[in-house]
Formats: sequence, C-alpha cells, structure tokens
Amino acid sequence: MAKELDLIAEFREDTGKGSSRRLRRAGKVPAIIYGAGREPRALTFDHNALLRASEHESFFSSVLNVKVGPNVRASILKDIQVHPAKRQIMHLDLQRIVEDEKIKMTVPIHYLNEETAAGVKIGGGAVAKMRTEVEVSCFPKDLPEYLQVDVEALELDQMLHLSDIKLPEGVDITDLIADPPRDEAIVSVHVMRVAEEPEEVEGEDVEEGEAVEGDEGAAATDSDGDSGDSGDSDNSKE
Repeated sequence: MAKELDLIAEFREDTGKGSSRRLRRAGKVPAIIYGAGREPRALTFDHNALLRASEHESFFSSVLNVKVGPNVRASILKDIQVHPAKRQIMHLDLQRIVEDEKIKMTVPIHYLNEETAAGVKIGGGAVAKMRTEVEVSCFPKDLPEYLQVDVEALELDQMLHLSDIKLPEGVDITDLIADPPRDEAIVSVHVMRVAEEPEEVEGEDVEEGEAVEGDEGAAATDSDGDSGDSGDSDNSKE
C-alpha cells in the first residue's frame, strides 16, 4: 500500500496569472483541488516544502493529506507543472478522494534482478524497458506505491507483458480491463546490435566534377582537335 504524505496548504481568494506570479515570487506554489462532488478550491503551498516532498518517488503515487487549518482532505496528485529551466514547481492539480470510490493512478514499475537475468548473464543480452509506469484502478486504501517485476528468469529474446505483473489484491491495471484489453509488452532481453559503417572502396573518393582518367581527353577536345573552351562549350552552361 502507498504511503500517506501530509502537506500544509492555505486557501487563496485571488486567481489569475498576475496573482500566480506574485505567489511564486513570494515562495509559494498556486494549486487547485477538485472532485468528490465539491466545488474546486484554490490553494497555495510553501514551495520549498513541496519541492522536498516531490524529490521522493512516492509523492507521485501516494495519498496526500492536504491540511488547511483544522481540516484535512485526502487527495491524489493529478498534474504538476514545473519550470522548463529552473528547479521550480509552478502549479499543482489535486483530486479529492473518498474511501468508497475507486481512483485511477499512475504508479512506477520497479524491475528486479536486471543484472542477473538469464538472457543477460548467459546470453549476453541487455534489458530493454518498454514501460516504467502503469495506470491502476483501485480503492484508495489499496493503492500501491509501486509494482515489482522480477526479470531474473527472462531469457534472450523473451519479453514480459502487463499481464505478467503480480498485482496486490483489489488492484487492476486499466489497460487490462479496457474493452478490448491492451496487454502491451513491458520489458525484454535482447542483444544490442550496432550498425557497421560501410568500408571505403579505393577509388570511390573522386570528388564531384573531377574528370576520370581516360575520359579527360575526350571531354576536353572536339573532333577538330580544338580545346573545348569556346563560349558554346558545355562548360559555359549554368
């Protein structure tokens, strides 16, 4: 089961780009919380505290207890906006959750025993990951922090699919319960091949426009023996 993290927030009344810029300059992060049949509310978080929390993988796949004064609301992270060049969180979207309603959440996949996989240790291959996270559906109490996949028995040119992931009780992978189901590959072991550069063949490095030996005389002299440098020669054409 995923951890529960506590976040301290404040309500905010001012909205809009100007207000958000002022909050960021003051070391705050604007946010919004919605869902559970209630009106959306605008919030602010302390940027440094939020940044420290976001450095842990569990922040993105855990139940977040948002505390505003004496009130606490369980929520999950639905979107996070970060600055493209700075180490700065720009905005958060949070969804309120209730115990008796299922939620959809993206959780990471942790691969085990990559270095000792049969296809690596014996076959000389390498592990290739097609998926590093997956969306699950479950009640909040069953939300896993991550899912584990053991690749130790994976041989060369074999792969595992979503259906090979061992799930905790009460957890479904949304791709597998879709109509139709999408049982995509998640990891494989194969030999990494590097394309070889073609070998240079002697005599093929003649520059464009350079005459080939044996044809030069024919190209430079016409039938009367005069050199081909008159104004009507082919060399005058653009």
